[in-house]
Amino acid sequence: MPRVWAGDSANSANANLTSTIDARIEQWLPGWLALYRDLHSNPELSLQESASAAKIAGHLKGAGFTVTAGVGGHGVVGVLENGAGPTVMIRGDMDALPITEETDLPHRSTRTVEKPDGTRVGVMHACGHDVHQTCLVGTAATLASMRDAWSGTLLIVAQPAEEIGVGALAMINDGLFGRFPKPDVCLALHVSSSQPAGTVAYTPGWALANVDSVDITIHGRGGHGSRPHETVDPIVTAAHVIVALQTVESRRLDPLEPGVITVGSVHAGSKHNIIPNTAELQITVRSYAEESRRVLLDGIREVTLNICRAMGCPKDPDVMVRSGEFTPATYNDPALTRDAAAVLADVLGAEHVVEIKPVMGGEDFGRFPKHLNVPGLIFWLGAVPRELYDASLKPDGPRLPPIHSSTFAPDPEPTVATGVRSMSALAISRFRRER
Repeated sequence: MPRVWAGDSANSANANLTSTIDARIEQWLPGWLALYRDLHSNPELSLQESASAAKIAGHLKGAGFTVTAGVGGHGVVGVLENGAGPTVMIRGDMDALPITEETDLPHRSTRTVEKPDGTRVGVMHACGHDVHQTCLVGTAATLASMRDAWSGTLLIVAQPAEEIGVGALAMINDGLFGRFPKPDVCLALHVSSSQPAGTVAYTPGWALANVDSVDITIHGRGGHGSRPHETVDPIVTAAHVIVALQTVESRRLDPLEPGVITVGSVHAGSKHNIIPNTAELQITVRSYAEESRRVLLDGIREVTLNICRAMGCPKDPDVMVRSGEFTPATYNDPALTRDAAAVLADVLGAEHVVEIKPVMGGEDFGRFPKHLNVPGLIFWLGAVPRELYDASLKPDGPRLPPIHSSTFAPDPEPTVATGVRSMSALAISRFRRER
């Protein structure tokens, strides 16, 4: 196996531990890459992850775990008890996205599903959950083969429905922390489309944002496009609302507190010369602190209501926050993150470990440590092919395909190897530290 990490630990015990992990990776990486290609070729949408779950369950059983399927839908839980000690949870997600893949990979997905309107759309692992599952299996197998290096209980969680923000809560509500050992620490990784393969990145404190979805219906009074004076135009009203919403973040929120309000969808009307009765907006709202979240959501309601009244709308607007789609912000425990950064620098080489800023994307992994009030950490796993990454740094270089794009394609060998090496070392360090 080509070495994709630099440097060995100066500490002989850590060096021996790293060498053992490396030996497992060298032995089993071809099989893990075959699993990765299989998962990538056969993606499943949220709430439909039955085949993926069965594959993960099979690998965990083969590694000696006690496995329970069907937790919170298609969730899989593997438990490996190895004497007295803490419980360390490692989570990976399984679901794919409704995106038609446009890579030239030999294992690209050709799967399609029918949409409500009768058209078909592709299904793709455009967020790296195929990598996450593979790293989960690889880490589980590696740790199971190294039981002399740690003691405690290893809890492996393969989670469904992360992309729609309901999978973590579904598993919790189905007794994840009542039916199985309660973790003392929760760990996860996520591929990065902006970091090169063979590297990792971390963010202490707030790492990912609260995600709220808001639907607004503006009620006007329709009529003929040539006689606007006889109507209350919901499209013009919506235009005022869209512009004014940007002042909620810029004028109501503390400028040192992150916040985003994005109108992602506007629907109104059916023909050139008809002023419709309604206009509909779909909005995503991002924040970290609960107070910031409250300010943004209250501001959306107030601005929309007052503009509609000022425009003479015959009925107050409907402003609905989709509580079922809420994803809480993910907070990386600072002490845990600091310790993890040191471990990662030790096993990968300091030049392969970087601290990065928080992002406003969402991830429901944060529900697990928040529910238990225990430390949690999710770190970023570089996935960009090195040649492509280096080329992108040039002034006229190519744009790196982001996650959730039809051309996102991780470099699987160094990405999976680095993910397993990193997570295995982190887990062992927590078993030893939490005693």
